[in-house]
Amino acid sequence: MNILLNLLWLFLGGFATATGWFIASFIMLLSIVGIPWAKACFNIAVLNLWPFGSKIIKTKSSPTMKALSTLGNILWFLVAGIWLGLGHLALGLIFCITIIGIPFGLQHFKLASLSLRPVGRSIDLDL
Repeated sequence: MNILLNLLWLFLGGFATATGWFIASFIMLLSIVGIPWAKACFNIAVLNLWPFGSKIIKTKSSPTMKALSTLGNILWFLVAGIWLGLGHLALGLIFCITIIGIPFGLQHFKLASLSLRPVGRSIDLDL
């Protein structure tokens, strides 16, 4: 069932949004400062390609890396995260109006969670 829902997701906009996230990731890679956010954009792109059955996991790291991840997430939240999170939250609520749209709404809630704090997270794909 996850494969069918993921294919439907891809055809109904998932591929286009993932492509946008891959482009954003590449642009952020052009500067050394943007590398942590480039990895975060790449994770969001991967989740946009295959959201059903995938899980967001917190990466294990040292206390120093946790502090840097927190700082990176604060900067991300202030610049882009709040708007991306609100957009996915709104789409999730719209999809949840109908019974058929509930699975897609739940995936938008998952994307909203990752959009708010992407640094220090990775994606576990269930293929």
